Amino acid sequence: MSEPYKLYRNRFKAGPDAAHRARVDQPEIKARGAMKILLAEDDRQVAAFVIAGLEESGHSVDHVADGREALSYCMYNHCDVAVFDRMMPGMDGLSVLKALRASGNRLPVLMVTALGDVDSRVEGLQAGADDYLAKPFHFSELLARVVALTRRDRETAEVAELKVHDLTLDLLARTAHRQWHMIELQSKEFALLEVLMRNAGRVVTRTMLLEKVWNFNFDPNSSVVETHISRLRSKVDKPFETLLIHTIRNIGYSMHGPR
Repeated sequence: MSEPYKLYRNRFKAGPDAAHRARVDQPEIKARGAMKILLAEDDRQVAAFVIAGLEESGHSVDHVADGREALSYCMYNHCDVAVFDRMMPGMDGLSVLKALRASGNRLPVLMVTALGDVDSRVEGLQAGADDYLAKPFHFSELLARVVALTRRDRETAEVAELKVHDLTLDLLARTAHRQWHMIELQSKEFALLEVLMRNAGRVVTRTMLLEKVWNFNFDPNSSVVETHISRLRSKVDKPFETLLIHTIRNIGYSMHGPR
């Protein structure tokens, strides 16, 4: 039995609760801040091992064991990075990844799989995986790769310009253009549009908008979000043929071009 899987199995001899109390034998690798991580893994023991290690490292983890649940989670929730097992019931990890990328979702994804041959790795990377890790693995390597992905994502996030379909937002000049037409935006409208464009292809909830644009300085029952979305639509969507801002009933909004 390989050393990484010895670690898996030994960790569970005393049961899952003991796994959460055990310390992972690894060098201290810490992210700059706590991350919210989605783990999509159908193997109960591997999932509990990874969850325990990530939580011990100061991160919060949401776990799903089905590919369709993973896709739904990514479309309707926010996390900093996802770890997908390639072989899952409902929908395999590769199909989930392809669906995410087709929707414009750029969530950093680490693909974990027992298929470690070169062709499988290439297929996963071509489908949109940001990194690939073969089983069996040491937790220290998984954590290092997750931290590297979020660091890379932060560096990529410091862009000067955002683009969705034919709409461009210049973050330095604080200007917006669509089909070469200048769009005049108030400060809150600009901030609202930036959040929507940074999360293109994802659903952004009303609560997320209140948090990111208004810092919860409004009554949650206020119509401030709906009012500003309406104003934004009148400038960004109404004069043009293709609608970019879409309402997800009872949840929030999603920004994307034609599908």
